[in-house]
Amino acid sequence: MEKENIVELKNISVAFDGEQVLDQLNLGIKDKEFITLLGPSGCGKTTTLRLIAGFLEPDCGDVVFEGKKINGVPAYKRQVNTIFQRYALFPHLNVYENVAFGLRVKKLPENEIKQKVTEMLSLVNLSGFEKRNIATLSGGQQQRVAIARAIANHPKVLLLDEPLAALDLKLRKDMQKELKKIQQQLGITFIFVTHDQEEALTMSDRVVVMDKGKIQQVGTPQDIYNEPKNAFVADFIGESNIVDGKMLKDYRVEFSGQEFRCLDRGFSQNEQVDVVVRPEDVDIVEYDKGMLKGKVTSVAFLGVHYEIIVDIGGFKWMIQTTDEHFVNDRVGLYIEPDAIHIMKKSEYSGLYGDYSSYSEEIDHLSDVEEE
Repeated sequence: MEKENIVELKNISVAFDGEQVLDQLNLGIKDKEFITLLGPSGCGKTTTLRLIAGFLEPDCGDVVFEGKKINGVPAYKRQVNTIFQRYALFPHLNVYENVAFGLRVKKLPENEIKQKVTEMLSLVNLSGFEKRNIATLSGGQQQRVAIARAIANHPKVLLLDEPLAALDLKLRKDMQKELKKIQQQLGITFIFVTHDQEEALTMSDRVVVMDKGKIQQVGTPQDIYNEPKNAFVADFIGESNIVDGKMLKDYRVEFSGQEFRCLDRGFSQNEQVDVVVRPEDVDIVEYDKGMLKGKVTSVAFLGVHYEIIVDIGGFKWMIQTTDEHFVNDRVGLYIEPDAIHIMKKSEYSGLYGDYSSYSEEIDHLSDVEEE
């Protein structure tokens, strides 16, 4: 049976200082699901979260909770709780009192509070930490206290705004598993915001990819990765080679000067399209045996595989392979029909999917991090 929507956003628009932040947004969120809003900075994902929390009202459109419109209902009266990136714990209270805070506000009897706090700390693996001072905890432990505090009131929906961003990589991976486990144990809806694609794919039942205040695609992690709707989604989720193509007819596409068999149909004859081929789906073969032929321009070893850039007629392809190749090698590429995914042209066509600037981009990113 299809689960009911617990939250619905209907034709939501929001502008700040005349700038459109959300543009006619429609989204249904199912009861007990782990859904992630994913997109670059400024795409509207945190604004969407704040609308559901009640920290912000839409300019137009409705926020619906369990079938009732809740526009204008103040945040503290909504059955939702938010965990922020900065945790917002009370430094003058110990772990126990931080978790008990919301229960005391509700004036629950002391024995009930004690039972609740003990249960929550056990759920987040912090039993025995009751008397610890917040300042003595690591980032990961503070994160767990914030989760325990947010779920002690048993909200129906938990909103998480980039809550793992401040943690280092290994801890972040551990917390991803932890959060998913907690969500399944509690059986409540988690609405998670991140700009980290891997985090979204690892944790979510469904992912909502956003850009420029609009939803670009909603689907399971597998749908979003394997069947992206446009060049923005294909590029934002993982690495993608995106080339201009032409659908000759059903199951036949032409790109990079060659004709290929594919599994897509339903396009008009000779329609201009965007073609996506994921780097891990390309085989490097001998030059003469390649469907496409080119020259290796860069090789990076990433532990699990090599990332190899191959110039094919001026367009740089990325290929991920466990076989070693060297700069200036002449190679052939072999692409199976099921490795080719066809997308309609969109406003994002031509903006992504060529790795010409790849090495420079990486150097530039490391500069930014050092600052």
